[in-house]
Amino acid sequence: MPHILHIDASARPGISGTDHHGSHSRRLSHHFVSQWQSRLLQDTVTYRDIGQHPPSFINHDWIASAFTPVEQREPWMKDALAESDQLVDELIASDIVVIGTPLYNFGMPAALKAWVDQIIRAERTVGVDKTNPHDPYTPKLTDRERHAVVLTARGGVNMAPGEEMAHMNHLEPNLALALEFVGITRLHYIAIEGQEVGGEVLAKSVAEALQKVERLVGELQVALNATPIHEPA
Repeated sequence: MPHILHIDASARPGISGTDHHGSHSRRLSHHFVSQWQSRLLQDTVTYRDIGQHPPSFINHDWIASAFTPVEQREPWMKDALAESDQLVDELIASDIVVIGTPLYNFGMPAALKAWVDQIIRAERTVGVDKTNPHDPYTPKLTDRERHAVVLTARGGVNMAPGEEMAHMNHLEPNLALALEFVGITRLHYIAIEGQEVGGEVLAKSVAEALQKVERLVGELQVALNATPIHEPA
């Protein structure tokens, strides 16, 4: 049974379409998970609202602890890495990582960057070969097929790769690099655009994105050989 790690990074706590100032990225991520579970009741979800409860920023104690061999760590080092260990465990346990995130000032929100910094860990998610200084890194999350579904909301338009304003969007490329670095290479992207424009432009983008989410749910359930279990009539 596939296990989903659902992450929301928006600073907006509500969901658009329900709350006046709600988040469009949350709308997409919650739609994905609800559609998935409506077809596969048995599948499990771990939810992380990092937009409202951001991970800690890495600091000196974190760095000193993470780069000390496990057998040499002092008790305070284990405490310094406790949050990171939990976030890494959640990532390793997942088959699908669903990330709902807005585009803030050309890149990812600080909360999502903090999560990325917590889960990229030497010898936990990335192997390091010090004898090969030119190419020392090996992704460690390659034991099974994992997917990442990146669901974004952008204020502007035409910001997808290859489009007119793509040079102002460093969210998906940055996040893709981080995920691929640890071994998650099956990436899927759906975006809502035009929040600052509003009106028909935004409404059309929202409707199309929700339809794409539903199609992607079906495609991934087939790809992962998931068999729906329906509630009795």
